[in-house]
Amino acid sequence: MPKYAYKAKKGPSEAIEGSLVAESEKEAIEKISAMGYLPVHLREEADSGAIEQSGLTPSGQDSFRIPSRVITLCTRQLASLLKAGVPILRALSIISEQSDNPRLKAVLSHIHRAVKEGAPFSAVLSRYPSVFPPLYVAMVRTGEDSGALSEVLFRISEYRRTQEEMFSRFRMAMVYPCLMALVGLSTIVFMLTFVMPRLAGIYTTMGQRLPLPTRILLSVSSFFQHWFVPVIFGAAVLVLIIWRQSRTPAGKAAFGRFMLGLPLFGPLISKAELGRFCRTLELLLHSGLPILRALTITVPVLENEVIKQHLSRSYKDLEQGGSFSSSLKASRLIPSFMSNLISVGEESGRIDDALKEVADSYERDTDDALRVATNLLEPVLILGMGLIVGFMVMAMLLPIFEINYMFT
Repeated sequence: MPKYAYKAKKGPSEAIEGSLVAESEKEAIEKISAMGYLPVHLREEADSGAIEQSGLTPSGQDSFRIPSRVITLCTRQLASLLKAGVPILRALSIISEQSDNPRLKAVLSHIHRAVKEGAPFSAVLSRYPSVFPPLYVAMVRTGEDSGALSEVLFRISEYRRTQEEMFSRFRMAMVYPCLMALVGLSTIVFMLTFVMPRLAGIYTTMGQRLPLPTRILLSVSSFFQHWFVPVIFGAAVLVLIIWRQSRTPAGKAAFGRFMLGLPLFGPLISKAELGRFCRTLELLLHSGLPILRALTITVPVLENEVIKQHLSRSYKDLEQGGSFSSSLKASRLIPSFMSNLISVGEESGRIDDALKEVADSYERDTDDALRVATNLLEPVLILGMGLIVGFMVMAMLLPIFEINYMFT
């Protein structure tokens, strides 16, 4: 029976270390929790042997890209089959036969062959990081250790479905404003580049001084005619430079600070990121992972580099024996609501329940804020485009009105 060395929290500020014997990592964590401690780090002292066999990954397949919704559906189908008592090899064959995605068929075929040859299911999944991220693999491994693989797969599919629905709502909320902005800009460019040049010739034959709005519009139209291509090329180069800089660590941090500083979308982005962090960490802790390992998996899931840096510092504080909640309280980006609830969770030994409550609250707040932001953005866009187009129409008609006034 393997022996595990552990590090655990006895209260928010006291850390202890020790070792125990257990049949699996899941059982070791349960024993530590039964002693009233919060597992922080767990390591198997004895070498349990190699769990992965080399040479089983087909060339090039480890970089497959499969739509997230396809993986989510596959996960739920596999969970249902395993819960019904179907062996995992038969379940993989059934899902592969029913799938319409050729890439998924290839991946499932290899997984089936590797598992049949004796490789652990989670070890084979880890060879496809672009298809099965570390979060997925870690939870499957805990499900294998505890013998509750079907339940873990159900939790994975539910988590992925919730995240996909959130992103889908965000995309759908932005479709109408983006379409409106695109149509409005296209209308403005069309009027400046095609309509105004033709009207300019008519205005020239009038032989009178044009009104100020008309002169402004003609100057803008002339600029667009002569500099349209250079402006588009310069904008494309600028976007390319910004995109390349945003891939660097300094660029990611600068972009993260910029996004968090936006007046309307900054709080929305912050709550969305922190809600995803709490939901992911709660899912991993509920599955039986020690908190340090769960944090190493959860932090890379986030998109905002600034929030990732703050949470990484909390990980280091916890690793050195500090309190997770105290480290969060020291960060100016973490709301007191989140840090206080996590502090209560640390005191009671139920940090996963505290994280779930924070995630539920922030997900609701994100939905409400997204709805409000969308409702505000639409009239602002309509008003802005209406003012611009109205000014252009007024500038085009003013000379005609002056001519009518002269002959009346």
